[in-house]
Amino acid sequence: MKIGWWKEEYMPFAAMVLVQLGYAGMNIFSKAAMDSGMTPYVLVTYRQIFATAAIAPFAFFLERETVNVFLYFIGLQNTTPTIACAADNTFPAITYIVGILAGMEKLKIRERAGQAKVLGTIVCVGGAMVLSFYHGPRLHVPQPGMHWIFVEATAKEGFGSSHSSTFLGPLLVIGCCVSQAFWLMVQTKLSQNYLFPFTNTTLMCFWSIFPSMLVSGIMNRKPVDWSLKSPIRLVSVLYAAIVPSAIGFWLMSWVAGKRGPLYVSIFNQLLLVFVAVLSWALLGEQLYVGTVLGAVLIVAGLYTVIWGKTEETKERQTPKYEHVCVGL
Repeated sequence: MKIGWWKEEYMPFAAMVLVQLGYAGMNIFSKAAMDSGMTPYVLVTYRQIFATAAIAPFAFFLERETVNVFLYFIGLQNTTPTIACAADNTFPAITYIVGILAGMEKLKIRERAGQAKVLGTIVCVGGAMVLSFYHGPRLHVPQPGMHWIFVEATAKEGFGSSHSSTFLGPLLVIGCCVSQAFWLMVQTKLSQNYLFPFTNTTLMCFWSIFPSMLVSGIMNRKPVDWSLKSPIRLVSVLYAAIVPSAIGFWLMSWVAGKRGPLYVSIFNQLLLVFVAVLSWALLGEQLYVGTVLGAVLIVAGLYTVIWGKTEETKERQTPKYEHVCVGL
């Protein structure tokens, strides 16, 4: 057994769990910032600028996506974090279809690995729908006693600028999923041939600054729109830039090169679980039977897909002539 075998087996899994935890925090921080009056255009622009600044030193010392970001944040502004996450859970199915069309994923419905991937994807998406749209009886779970002073202050000051649209918000988030699915296809190929993930992430964040500034400058011309004096705005921008952007993009690119685009996208289902837990702990939201049932289905589907991808990887790595050499 090779030393460090666990890195190949478990590091991609651990990396994607951390990515989804990061995105869960971004959902709550960003929604609170936009409720305080910050626009998604300004938030995205600051995010790309600070993300470039955060990842550039690593690229320099260790090594010598714009459309989908706009769609997601504008969609989030026009709906709630839970519904945005629910729409976002179309991501694995969209990625699977795009992957098959691009020849990067194989259906293999007659093989156990292929059946596991299809079944696991369906169970994951089904669990996300249950968690989002089925409440059931309320669980009388004691609140942890925590509260988020930033959110409370925002609500008291009456800065809330929440928008709500049962059609526009989810539609934009689904559009983000389509864009991100194509991004994953590119990143998978790029990560396999260009072995400098920090530089890749730095360049991606840097070049996205210019279209972000152009769109944001047109949509938000008042200096007050760009103010970061509010603590929640500054925290939201820095968090979104460093955790899900600089670190998250790098980890997703690395995992996509190791395990493929479907493996990355299926972990998106964990985001809804993390958001539900954080909303309960920090925002005082209630937990329901549907929350637990949906979470169980998501974890079960996630495990099934991971098993299928692992079996598929083993098959590719096993030489076809291996059975001839057993007796030698």
